[in-house]
Amino acid sequence: MSNAQIIDTLRHGEKLIENPKYPQLQFKGLFQARYLIGTTKDVDVNGLHHIDHSGTDNSFMIKYMRVQMRAQISKRTEVAVLANLADFKNDPKSRVLENAYLKYTFSPKLAFTVGQFRPLFGLEETYPVDIIKSFDWSNQYTEFGKLGWTSFQIGLAATGQLQLGKIPFHYAVSVVNGNGKNQITDNDNGKHYSTRLVFDLVKKYKLNLGFNAGVGEVLSKKIYAVGVDVISLIHFNPKWSLDMQLEAKQATNHVLYFATISELRPDNPDEYQIRGVYFLPNIRYEIKHRNLSALELSCRYEYLDTNFRLNSNPRQTITPMFGLEFLKDYGARIQLGMQFDRYKHSIENTSRYNNNLFIVQVQSRF
Repeated sequence: MSNAQIIDTLRHGEKLIENPKYPQLQFKGLFQARYLIGTTKDVDVNGLHHIDHSGTDNSFMIKYMRVQMRAQISKRTEVAVLANLADFKNDPKSRVLENAYLKYTFSPKLAFTVGQFRPLFGLEETYPVDIIKSFDWSNQYTEFGKLGWTSFQIGLAATGQLQLGKIPFHYAVSVVNGNGKNQITDNDNGKHYSTRLVFDLVKKYKLNLGFNAGVGEVLSKKIYAVGVDVISLIHFNPKWSLDMQLEAKQATNHVLYFATISELRPDNPDEYQIRGVYFLPNIRYEIKHRNLSALELSCRYEYLDTNFRLNSNPRQTITPMFGLEFLKDYGARIQLGMQFDRYKHSIENTSRYNNNLFIVQVQSRF
């Protein structure tokens, strides 16, 4: 976990060089494209309902064209930069540049990271997008990114690994601006303070239990966030394995709070709260053929309610995916699947509308 900010497009298992010479430069990249077909009438590929029957219900899309450089400038110091060139298709303001940080490692017990990185607050922060077992990040991860707890933020973090009796655990403590990536400056004096603890409970089944908690201040209002997650990897035999992820979070939805006109919103922002949970099992079959490495089958279930106290309209999403891996460590992969979105109340002309989406996604890591 203490290396989570440096593996966004790096392959696992790379060997360290004995008696290395510095600086060492490492270049990596990721290409990911997808074809989407919306199968619900009057709902476009982004999930937006059009009462006037307009909207695009099928589209090719380049999601990521990432390039990453990592410079190990001494035994303890590294600098990393990660950019997504596909973001140039949008307004590049506050986009494109993702990672930009310096990390200094005192020992396995303590390392400091400063700059723009992903603060460790939840399970999905601990691995890059290119090894996601499903279609994309969970809806929960996306919403908590808007709130400043996850995704790329600017600040400082301390990470490391310690021992609690016979149980090893990882920790992370972060303080960030909480207003997203590539900002010219912070938008107020408040900060987001968060911590994450992960306990390695059962080594045989790679059973880990994580706890997350955070407090902060936005425009002189107090906010909070909490979460818990569990992962496990069970190998039935050399070919078959089952990977399971379960995560739940709850927080103040201060973005929604401040989007409400001042005359209508209460004094306490905790009246606006977000709550979500997802479960993602993934079955993997190792083939290790020269042209096909493995097959994977996953089905993620998500429940998310962005304002469960005042105006509850929960969203439930089921995403079955089938993947073919052609090179190890997802060097080349094709995924096919569906995404089924269901709301308690469908609202016309909004993205809160029941819809189905067919997905074909290809990627290559280099």
